Amino acid sequence: MSNQNLGLETQAIRTQLERTQYLEHSVPLYLTSSFIFEDAEDMRASFAEEKERNIYSRFSNPNTSEFVEKICQMEGAEDGYAFATGMAAVYSTFVALLNSGDHIVSASSVFGSTHTLFTKYFPKWNITTSYFDVNKPETIENFIQPNTKILYAESPTNPAVDVLDLELLGIIAKKHNLILIIDNCFATPYIQNPIQFGADLVIHSATKLIDGQGRVLGGVTVGRSDLIREIYLFARNTGPALSPFNAWVLSKSLETLPVRIEKHCENALKVAEFLENHPNVASVKYPFLKSHPQYEVAKKQMKLGGNIVAFEIKGGIESGRKFLDKIKLCSLSANLGDTRSIVTHPASTTHSKLSEEERLAVSITDGLVRVSVGLETVQDVINDLKQALE
Repeated sequence: MSNQNLGLETQAIRTQLERTQYLEHSVPLYLTSSFIFEDAEDMRASFAEEKERNIYSRFSNPNTSEFVEKICQMEGAEDGYAFATGMAAVYSTFVALLNSGDHIVSASSVFGSTHTLFTKYFPKWNITTSYFDVNKPETIENFIQPNTKILYAESPTNPAVDVLDLELLGIIAKKHNLILIIDNCFATPYIQNPIQFGADLVIHSATKLIDGQGRVLGGVTVGRSDLIREIYLFARNTGPALSPFNAWVLSKSLETLPVRIEKHCENALKVAEFLENHPNVASVKYPFLKSHPQYEVAKKQMKLGGNIVAFEIKGGIESGRKFLDKIKLCSLSANLGDTRSIVTHPASTTHSKLSEEERLAVSITDGLVRVSVGLETVQDVINDLKQALE
């Protein structure tokens, strides 16, 4: 039976590329830096890539290969490569595909470190970026230049949970012969598959919901095989590889991803509904709330609303800080996608290095709070938020 004909949950559990002579039921760990060859010809052919086999764990390992294969199947991708972190995946993907003089068109609301790449480091190599307003996707084509090579977006966005129409992005990218790259971290392969809507590459910070328990770091890029080949060659020579141990953990995590995501989303919707009716909350954003500006788009391309809720506390940045100080149950952390609910105030933490003008341009107001809703009893999470708000 082909894995392609199996359900996503089955693919995540039953994909096993390697078994030893012991025929283990659970995938073993391959904690080795390198692999041996049978003879000189085997070694020559392996390095010439005339045969597919493991050589050195910096660029190939059975645990890493299995993790990548699972993500490829779940995303509907041709090939992929795994990285030490989500940002290693973002950086390596862009650098492998771009040349000096190229141009990026990006959604205005992206992860802070990605924004820093675009504005501080890429200009050193004469790679420029133009940002379009996530709430005005009809303006995207105005930013495309003759040297534009990549169209990039996160959806839902971090941290304001805006939703971009992936089908529209796919149409624009195809029309202008651009590489469409989507960061699918907030949705995971269980909720959304950007390749179905025209994405060429999909990036995940596996550190987040894919691991789901705040244990290990990891990243992965999957998509078109010709593009992955370029990314692989760059990564093979520069070394941002995912460790075999972390790959093993993440591959195991994928086996429970669907059931975890279902509960995350169920809890998040209840938290969002509570916040929407609280007198000290000015506004709430959650993709599956009917009040979300892109609700219809979210319903079209997402199976569920995700686990991230963004809301605006009345009183601005000082109220946001006081709110964090009063939190008792939820964690104060820069991470997300954990079993534990996490509360973050972006304006004073993750996005504090941006100017007020830059923050407002990407919907990060002074009172914005991001909640990564975990797997606790949801009423306990609501009670904690309630006492902190009051």
